Amino acid sequence: MQMIAEDLIDMVNQRLVLLGGRAVQSGKLIFPFPKGAEAARYDKVALKSEGTLWAFTVQRFPPKNPPFIGENEPSNFKPYAVGYVELEGELIVESRLAVEDFEDLKIGQMMRLTAVPFATDANGASIFTYAFEPV
Repeated sequence: MQMIAEDLIDMVNQRLVLLGGRAVQSGKLIFPFPKGAEAARYDKVALKSEGTLWAFTVQRFPPKNPPFIGENEPSNFKPYAVGYVELEGELIVESRLAVEDFEDLKIGQMMRLTAVPFATDANGASIFTYAFEPV
């Protein structure tokens, strides 16, 4: 599976997990795992795959700036939900929400990590991003 960026998700025990970083000095968790010289200050950790929907909204118009590419071009745009999912005891993650009907979303509901198509590369292959879906 081709992801929009490296080091976002991985498979652990046949389950998708987000890859975060734990600060070597303070133990503070962050997501996503940092790139470049900053990465040396963090240990890579697998974050929880399930959490609670903390807040959400619906993106009803095409974003104007990159990295919103591919299917987000104005001619192909479909509204999508985006929200914050609290991974208990870890952190709150901003994410796309994989639902067909936005009415299915409720603050406080359990959500599970998944991967969804985000764009198509020059060869027509899907590029994926992480998302959360209702459990």
